[in-house]
Amino acid sequence: MNSKLQTPIDYLKGVGPNRADLLRKELGIHTYQDLINLFPNRYLDRTQYYKITQLQRNNAEVQIIGRVVGLKEVAQGKSKRLVATFKDETGAMELVWFRGFKWLKESIKLNTDYVVFGKTNAFGSTFSMPHPEMELLIEHEKNLRSAMQPVYPSTEKLSNKGITNRVMSKIMQQLFLETHGKFEETLSVDLLSELKLISKSEALFNIHFPKNQELLARAQFRLKFEELFYIQLQLILKNLIHKSKIKGFPFDQVGEYFNTFFKQHLPFDLTNAQKRVIKEIRADLGSNAQMNRLLQGDVGSGKTIVALMSMLIALDNGFQACLMAPTEILSVQHYNGLLDLCKDLNISIKLLTGSTKTSDRRIIHEALENGELDILIGTHALLEDKVKFKNLGLAIIDEQHRFGVAQRSKLWRKNLTPPHILVMTATPIPRTLAMSVYGDLDISIIDELPPGRQPIKTVHRYDSNRLKVLRFVRDEIDKGRQVYIVYPLIQESENMDYKDLMDGYESIARDFPSPKYQISIVHGQMKPADKEFEMQRFIKGETQIMVATTVIEVGVNVPNASVMIIESAERFGLSQLHQLRGRVGRGAEQSFCILMTSHKLSNDSKTRLETMVKTSDGFEIAEVDLKLRGPGDIMGTQQSGVLNLKIADIVKDNDILKLARFHALKILKNDPRLVKPQHRPILFTYQQLAKYKNIWNYIS
Repeated sequence: MNSKLQTPIDYLKGVGPNRADLLRKELGIHTYQDLINLFPNRYLDRTQYYKITQLQRNNAEVQIIGRVVGLKEVAQGKSKRLVATFKDETGAMELVWFRGFKWLKESIKLNTDYVVFGKTNAFGSTFSMPHPEMELLIEHEKNLRSAMQPVYPSTEKLSNKGITNRVMSKIMQQLFLETHGKFEETLSVDLLSELKLISKSEALFNIHFPKNQELLARAQFRLKFEELFYIQLQLILKNLIHKSKIKGFPFDQVGEYFNTFFKQHLPFDLTNAQKRVIKEIRADLGSNAQMNRLLQGDVGSGKTIVALMSMLIALDNGFQACLMAPTEILSVQHYNGLLDLCKDLNISIKLLTGSTKTSDRRIIHEALENGELDILIGTHALLEDKVKFKNLGLAIIDEQHRFGVAQRSKLWRKNLTPPHILVMTATPIPRTLAMSVYGDLDISIIDELPPGRQPIKTVHRYDSNRLKVLRFVRDEIDKGRQVYIVYPLIQESENMDYKDLMDGYESIARDFPSPKYQISIVHGQMKPADKEFEMQRFIKGETQIMVATTVIEVGVNVPNASVMIIESAERFGLSQLHQLRGRVGRGAEQSFCILMTSHKLSNDSKTRLETMVKTSDGFEIAEVDLKLRGPGDIMGTQQSGVLNLKIADIVKDNDILKLARFHALKILKNDPRLVKPQHRPILFTYQQLAKYKNIWNYIS
């Protein structure tokens, strides 16, 4: 790397301490290196001149040569605007100003050639350009500017303090002057020639000052590839180092607990997918390295059995196991489910959550430390310092995207030798994202549902069809089934949500009067004990309808519930809709999911609802979700910094990502330590990145 690149930005001519301070605070630019990696958001193409008849209805900015043939002020209510008629040889359009026109009226020359530049709006067949940039053609021809103008990311504060786009361009030019536009190559000669990539120096020059569209495209491709390549290299290396350095406990026994359960107590036959995943986990546990595996499987695909059988292997080897879930409801459900599955095995299982009594806590802590307790299930409470295991061999984390990285690593430190880790999620992670975020974990997928489950029928209904929907609900209840009705929860206005929920509850109570019908209600403002009481009534079948906010998204298993009605479904994200739908369809009966919405729907909402009706494949849904929302959102807030990429886009550059991963794997296969002479630039760049952690330090 050009040694100058680590110079603090204050020293660049034209920056100085005040501007440097703003650039640091607003854009995180500390060094020359950070500045060179501030890539433009878009470009204004000043190479083309359009005729008025060629204008299109799009949001591109265009430049046109013509003359102002007339000026008038137009009053509208209290406000005024200045309108100029602008003509070229093909037609006429309007230039419009809403402010500052006293000066403009005096300075605009009529019937003189101008170049105007800006965004156009179409009204009927007439185009208008608000607040255009104007320059006399004679002046314009004198200033030959670089063909395409970059537009840099900015903030309100920067513009207010006079750091305009023009200033940013000037600073960038100064940087290229001081570094002579020479930057060290970061990829190997083989990669450059095989992929026909332009050099690093050419790419940086053409990303900031492109001469034409083609050079810009080549510069973008080269820099996107490089960014994704080093992320993949880092993740793959991390996995290799992990496997070679971090020794795990070798679980070489598959013994009594596992075999007895498998032969005598399995409640149903395992699917082929479950068998395959258990095999993968067994191989990991038996190797000498610490397992680091992500288990993905849709709601209801039978991850719990896989988790239990993995824990039984730990017990067979004389170790303890724990399972951590994000909510109390979910951990209680895991606890009850596992108690039931293990009732004939001699195993001690306990539950630890925020609401465990102090006296019970003491007993649990003691039993954990002296090894009497085999399996501990719980929430974040497991992370407290007081919780000490005698020998934790396997930690399972459910719905891991709800736990931050720091929380996960707390579990690691419970032992001198870190336990094996199995991370489970029912939120299908699109393969693109899995490659880039969890590239250092091995991934297992359960992609078939247990036999006897019928796919859930999903329909979209407008509020105007409500009476039909209610009639359908009555019929289902008459057949002895139960129904969920879920209302959206929008954090900003809990009071409003509560009102929506209560209004909904009251109208349902009118439509389903007691004593014939009983209704449970659950929402976030209730005490845990009251929630639990209402849940239990529904689980036991004492109530036929459960009215709730999304509290029930994870962790209620009622095989008899066959209808899920989601009110204002347009307010939910795709993964949430998919999770909610997974609450029904857990028995052998046909289940239904009804998405209720108003008639006013945005395009994104329509896409979400159509996707839900069309498919129940979690991965397909996740791919659509990723396209609609982008990666930051999908990973949940703790991980939202996961991909603060400088130039690549995980969704749009999916193909480049695959290419980058392919080449990173190929290089590391032949040269795992990057010691061959041709890989010197790659090793050097990798070490610099680790040292200056300025771009790729966001991977967990």
